Amino acid sequence: MKIVIIGDGKVGHKLTTQLSEEDYDITLIDQNAGKLKAALNNLDIFCINGNGADAEVLKQADVPHADIVIACTSTDEMNMISCLLAKRLGAKHTIARVRNPLYYRQMELLKEDLHLSMAVNPELAAANEISRMLLFPEANKVESFMKGRVELVEFPISEISPIVGLSLAEINKKYEFQILVCAIKRGEQVYIPDGNFVIEKGDRMHVVASHQNLKSFFRALGHKEEKVKKVMICGGGHVCFYLAVQLQQAGMQVKIIEQNQARCEELCELLPKATIIHGDATDQELLIEEGLENANAIVALTGMDEENIMMALFAKTRGIKKIVAKVNADTRAQMVESLGIESTVSAKSATADAILAYVKARMNSYSSANIETMYRLLNGKIVAQEYIINKECDFTNIPLKDLPTKPNNLIACIGRHRKIIIPNGDDHLEAGDSVIVIAKEHTINDFKDILA
Repeated sequence: MKIVIIGDGKVGHKLTTQLSEEDYDITLIDQNAGKLKAALNNLDIFCINGNGADAEVLKQADVPHADIVIACTSTDEMNMISCLLAKRLGAKHTIARVRNPLYYRQMELLKEDLHLSMAVNPELAAANEISRMLLFPEANKVESFMKGRVELVEFPISEISPIVGLSLAEINKKYEFQILVCAIKRGEQVYIPDGNFVIEKGDRMHVVASHQNLKSFFRALGHKEEKVKKVMICGGGHVCFYLAVQLQQAGMQVKIIEQNQARCEELCELLPKATIIHGDATDQELLIEEGLENANAIVALTGMDEENIMMALFAKTRGIKKIVAKVNADTRAQMVESLGIESTVSAKSATADAILAYVKARMNSYSSANIETMYRLLNGKIVAQEYIINKECDFTNIPLKDLPTKPNNLIACIGRHRKIIIPNGDDHLEAGDSVIVIAKEHTINDFKDILA
């Protein structure tokens, strides 16, 4: 598959790195020769120095024969124009990164005229991720599948948890909830566990289930169901706007602290029910004065990773239970988690996952199962993918116990006619099913890749 990526920013670089690792034919276009030189030295790709909105540059990148063109420069207008030109030149599919809320609201109208296959909004993707964390405060991370009907959550096991010392088989027998433990991180090791795996304190458990079954499971573990009602957001950018709209729709009170006076005035007009404070959110006295200690959650969303980390650590010292920090650099995100701030979000990672899922869907569009959703967990050590089984084939209507899977692969959940099935050996796959597959330390390009 031939893929052309326009823009070597945060999203473009992450996409280029991940796609080149999977042996796609990648061409990268950027106007910064220094960035391209660094990318060329580190990755097995072809680079072109030029403007992605120039038809001659696109021809030089062989866009007329490209399967997918992904435009993710820092400018929405350039991304949309680049995609329009690419489509006119003959590219099969085009994807544009569109960040401006005004453009994104009208995207359904624009997509047809621009011939876009997909528009992706990093800030909206990040806001969706944070919103799920606040609606499920017990969890560090929450990923959504099957149009929100199934969730994959990560949560830590405390030393007083009633499941410490129990095997997964014993937990299943004791609680009898429709849940599946699909991955566990212990120290630096990651496991896809079987029924004999025994839980220890400090483990980070990843569980797949419907929303209601997860709630019941957490209640059974003794987690108090404390809903988040008051949220303080530090930083008033696009992520803040999208998040505030979602939280207010869920009935939460929102207070926003933003340093830029003009942006504060914009937010007052856009979010009349939110409280907007003009000030520096890194000022500890201001945070306390504005009621930090009365908030159920704080979300640090400034444009600086370092500021977000500082605010998150300060909130931790003040006893705030739910803390989310936007941390774009992967290395910093790992460091922050080791400091006890376990809920972090990255707009570039959320965007890259959405685009990668689309790329894989196009690659296997003629196979027996199409990929719908994809998430990378635990710094990429675990990949969770949702497939739609689109026709009867050699792995449908066979009991799962008779369907041999390769080591470190797991069929975690089946969605069938609005019914959620946590499978056992007697269950089977049917045409039309949605299936969640968990894989450790490798990527699945086709559903059949998990079969032995």
